[in-house]
Amino acid sequence: MAEVASSDAVAAAPARTSRYGAALVFLSALLWSLGGAIARYIDAADPWAVIFWRSLWATAFLIAYMLWRDGWRGTVRMFRDMGLPGLAVAACFATASICFVVALSYTTVANILLIQAGVPLIAALFAWIALREAVSGGTWVAIFFVIVGVGVMVSETLGGSVSPIGDGLALAITCALATATVITRRFSNVRMTPATCLGTVFAALIALTQASSLAVSAHDMAFLFAFGVINLGLGLACFATGARLIPAAMAALLGTFETILGPVWVWLAHAEVPSGRTLIGGAIVFAALLVHIAREFRRHSQPPRPGVSGLPAPN
Repeated sequence: MAEVASSDAVAAAPARTSRYGAALVFLSALLWSLGGAIARYIDAADPWAVIFWRSLWATAFLIAYMLWRDGWRGTVRMFRDMGLPGLAVAACFATASICFVVALSYTTVANILLIQAGVPLIAALFAWIALREAVSGGTWVAIFFVIVGVGVMVSETLGGSVSPIGDGLALAITCALATATVITRRFSNVRMTPATCLGTVFAALIALTQASSLAVSAHDMAFLFAFGVINLGLGLACFATGARLIPAAMAALLGTFETILGPVWVWLAHAEVPSGRTLIGGAIVFAALLVHIAREFRRHSQPPRPGVSGLPAPN
């Protein structure tokens, strides 16, 4: 009986670990989905001041998290071992983080998140171009529909009803995160947490040179703290911990909750309603993404392979 109980405990351990990982990844998507709603509460006129304080708070949190998890020596070693791939990932993340905050001044949260939902498929396209990774026929079809869906959303800029700057920045976010995903796949030894932490440092330094003033109200500082620590820093920490415990396809599927919930929070809190073309184009992108993830589940179902295949789409 003791042997049976021991065997059951061993079998149950991976299941508990998987549930824990899935819960953390879902929590990261939930925290990231709050970004647009939090940003809409900030009154500061200069987006560079917002970028600076958000990045500074996120940097402080991520450094504290790594010191708690890995200690001084472990943290220094992770930064030292990143090399050029880590610097490239940090640059991509800084670009995406800056573009997200600036894009909020020109377009809706739904537009940004729905365009950004195509990151996994755009990453597959970039991997085919840069690394000659094989792309299945089904993935090519999904990539085609992502391009169609983004085209529908971006078409609003042609009529002048929507600023092309917002959609252009949303596309820049997608390309930056897709590039970071490809780099992370190619150099799987690079730890994501120190690379993204360095990205927040880059974003803060860039914002410091561009901001007309860093002065913000106490009201804004409270929301900037939440924007940096809760939305960005804690979201990254949850994903970095949880995504290593579940299959990459499951992490991608749970990550779609950011795209689903983000526009909902902004609609409930700020009555921000996406346009018809955003909903139509976003539905096309989202459907293509879900079909792609479902195919990945089937392809990797025997056996499931834990690990992170790339960066998420944090904002």
